[in-house]
Amino acid sequence: MQTSAKIILGIDPGTLIMGYSVIECTRQKIQMREMHAIKFSARLNNYERLSQIHEKVTALIHRYQPHEFAIEAPFFGKNVQSMLKLGRAQGVAIAAAMHFKIPVTEYSPRKIKQAVTGNGNAAKEQVWKMLQQILSLKEAPEYFDATDALAVALCHHYQISSPIKAAAGFKGWEDFIKKNPDKIKK
Repeated sequence: MQTSAKIILGIDPGTLIMGYSVIECTRQKIQMREMHAIKFSARLNNYERLSQIHEKVTALIHRYQPHEFAIEAPFFGKNVQSMLKLGRAQGVAIAAAMHFKIPVTEYSPRKIKQAVTGNGNAAKEQVWKMLQQILSLKEAPEYFDATDALAVALCHHYQISSPIKAAAGFKGWEDFIKKNPDKIKK
């Protein structure tokens, strides 16, 4: 059986700091290829920052040729102007992936934390500690935006490699059990 690697690009969007990561996954191993954050100059206007986001995501796509693109959804509850800026940053990154016909998946911050730590309310430090354990990482990056992007990519890997997701037509464990009552051991 051939085990082909799947490359996932994870993005934590932002107009001041954007985190990104690339992981390579096989059936046996998950390896981080790159994890970093870009801090944009406060002197740039919003459009110049959006242009830089597009350029960086495009460069990452050219460099790593990802099979999948995962991005964190905006967190609701911030002020409207922040949401607008974050939505634009996210849209620019998604547009770059779509241009190269890479499948895009969006995850809520809660879903990402749940997938990585088992706790949807985990602090950024907890997420980083779990990433260190899972991927045998040593040095923390300068910004948690980078670790957030790594968590996005890892969450996506877990979602697409889940046995329940691999079985076509199932919407979750409840749906699987409902359609396969013979699989339940009593």
